Amino acid sequence: MMFKGTKIYSIFTGTCPRCQEESMYKTKNPYVLTDVLKINDTCSKCGLRYRLEPSFFYGSMYVSYGVGIAFAVAAFVISHFMFQASLLYSFFAIIVTMIAFGPIIMRISRNIWINMFIGYDKEAIKKFSSKK
Repeated sequence: MMFKGTKIYSIFTGTCPRCQEESMYKTKNPYVLTDVLKINDTCSKCGLRYRLEPSFFYGSMYVSYGVGIAFAVAAFVISHFMFQASLLYSFFAIIVTMIAFGPIIMRISRNIWINMFIGYDKEAIKKFSSKK
């Protein structure tokens, strides 16, 4: 709760970027592979529509590439330099990392993408409840 109100909080928890009170995803667990990208239509607390326009989250594929590269580089550095693994085993470590963290990378990328466009507004819940 220390970081609540920051983009970092919303990115790592998957909460609504405007009010940070509710998860954007129908299923919180990213490893339920049938539901990994299923997102709610709106936030029930502040009314934010998560799909700002049709195909909004296609842009998160660009972010996903960068996040995936970061995970791959981390896997290489850890396996090759810390564990002194050969290049072949380091390559296998990268593959295993990408498969294991794939659902998390997808969600983090979506969270980063929407947080690039929507900021935190602590008054959003009050504004939404007064409109009802």
